[in-house]
Amino acid sequence: MNTNLTDKLSKPLVEKVAIVGAGPGGLATAIALRSQGIDVQVYEKAQEFRPAGTGLGLAPNGLNFLDAIAPGIIETLKNSGCEVHHTVLKNIQGETIRTNATKYLEQYGQPLLTIWWYRLQQVLASRLPSDIIHLNHRCIGFEQDENGVEIHFDGEKSVNADLLIGADGVNSVIRETLFGEGKPNYIGSMCWRAVIKYYHELFNDYELVFVKGNKQFMYILNVGGGYTSWISRKFSPEYSLSHNADEVKSRILHELADWDESFRAVVEATPAEQIWEGPICDRPPLTQWSQGRVTLLGDAAHPMAPAMGQGANTTFEDAYNLQKCFSDSANLQEALTSYEQRRIERTKIIQARSAWGEMRYYEDTFASPGQTPQRQMTLNEDFHKWLYSYKPSVTS
Repeated sequence: MNTNLTDKLSKPLVEKVAIVGAGPGGLATAIALRSQGIDVQVYEKAQEFRPAGTGLGLAPNGLNFLDAIAPGIIETLKNSGCEVHHTVLKNIQGETIRTNATKYLEQYGQPLLTIWWYRLQQVLASRLPSDIIHLNHRCIGFEQDENGVEIHFDGEKSVNADLLIGADGVNSVIRETLFGEGKPNYIGSMCWRAVIKYYHELFNDYELVFVKGNKQFMYILNVGGGYTSWISRKFSPEYSLSHNADEVKSRILHELADWDESFRAVVEATPAEQIWEGPICDRPPLTQWSQGRVTLLGDAAHPMAPAMGQGANTTFEDAYNLQKCFSDSANLQEALTSYEQRRIERTKIIQARSAWGEMRYYEDTFASPGQTPQRQMTLNEDFHKWLYSYKPSVTS
């Protein structure tokens, strides 16, 4: 009797999970759920893993949850990326306004790491058997009943699973099938970015450079391995996309016409076809992420502006919490309900703060109207403590 009870309790809530999207969120979730003995299969529309994405920051909260999902992975990420010890603020003439030592490690127990999205994807994929990642599978929809989900892919391919997780980004097919919202919300910020092998003595001696212009700014990140990520964003109430790669490069160089040559040089050194151009978008927070045997995760659940650098970090929080809800719940519906209760309110706050932060980039000063700099700093310190101190132990 006791043996049977133990077997029943140790049996996973579901036997087979399909994850759509092989970005960092989908891969981290696969690692987390496989640790519970679940058969996880990941489906990705790309035909191959190739260098893509931008430089991003892994903050203490994201690293806390990644470490819980895949113990030891942080050391690998440190070797693959760059630990940020100093940040520098410059004006468009290249003059240094101020340099700050980062305090993440001392205050929150984890550093701030900058890493190329592609390298992060590679590190996570290396933790999984290659035969569970299925490339060239573009999801076009799904059907579900009380017994399972049938997921449909381009080319008349279909698979069946007990649970479908949409980790397919801001333009999620899974979210659109569930809720039918249409296109994401453009928040008034255009972006150009690339990652290239590059060194410039004026800013590569710093790990992170922020350049503030008029309704425009630029990040230059050391993302490890000799690679530099540059990201330029501009306030633009209306957005339009360039017709081809050469036009994209000409456009961003035109936007930087008055900037110091050291900043223009990194763009000049970038092959036109490697520059990504697009609008910064988010979506309104949802009141639920799940229906039946389908749920959402990461940017599919809570797409946010990149101002706070929390997209990937909150995604790793999602992955761990979903795993925890599976281990603590009696059935699938209880697990998904618990997952939403743990995640929706926190991500809703971070989404709102990220949208607000994106617009603050374009203000002439960094203090909001009606608030003294001292009051603004206190608000930021309180928020940062709430944001970065979040650990797996507090969700147990």
